[in-house]
Amino acid sequence: MTTVTTHGIHRVGPRIGAEVTGVDLTRAVDDETADQLRRAFQEHKVLVFRDQHLTPDQHVEAVRVFAEPFDHPTAVKDAANPLVYPYNVRQTGKASTWHIGGLWRSPVFAVESLTYEEVPELGGHTLWADLQAAYDDLSEPFKVLLASVSATYDADPQNYAQGTKRTAVTETVEHPVVLEHPLTGRKGLFLSTSATGLTGVTPQEGKVLLDHLLRHASSPDYTIRFGWNPGDFVLWDNQATWHYAVDDYGDGARVYRKVIGVERPGAATAAS
Repeated sequence: MTTVTTHGIHRVGPRIGAEVTGVDLTRAVDDETADQLRRAFQEHKVLVFRDQHLTPDQHVEAVRVFAEPFDHPTAVKDAANPLVYPYNVRQTGKASTWHIGGLWRSPVFAVESLTYEEVPELGGHTLWADLQAAYDDLSEPFKVLLASVSATYDADPQNYAQGTKRTAVTETVEHPVVLEHPLTGRKGLFLSTSATGLTGVTPQEGKVLLDHLLRHASSPDYTIRFGWNPGDFVLWDNQATWHYAVDDYGDGARVYRKVIGVERPGAATAAS
């Protein structure tokens, strides 16, 4: 059943992040609401829907409003739906570094999303930083330099699966350190702490440059922070932000499900 909704978009931070109220994602939303949510997503880059308690199938359909759910080739899959990837940090480890998802492929994932099932009593928040705002604040000469620079990453998807023991890097993939967003055309920094180096500059220059960019892009000036309750659903623009799961809760529980989305064919053309 399709539900017509009256909803609200409530900004949480001055740069990015909003909470959506009045939308029940356990049911299909109407076309007008879906269009409004997509516009809000492009503007705010991180959307939080509280108290949704989505099933695996509902989680996939919620992501489908924004992007095409992606079948990850190496991720552990939920028995209820192969497009859903379960995580329990006590087994899979914690994602406590600034990072972007899907760097093993080109293009990377358009959207990542989580449904929380168990959370620690205190802590376990997540940070996102606005990579487009970070780019905007760079000087014009520095932007010119970065236009010809790329970063290299491990190209083996197995090394990105839940709880995997990473093997040595044998093949790499390059991504430009400045990305023009495929839907909005806005430029932003595009890098992750897992970068193995930079191309287009000397190794010595690359080390200094990468260290500076990582510090700049993770500045508190560009961040938003969310805490969680069981049932919360969040999705974010993986091409305009990077994120960090705060590890301040010891051996507390943190269990969630992830669904990934990629652009639908022709989506960039339709948005331009």
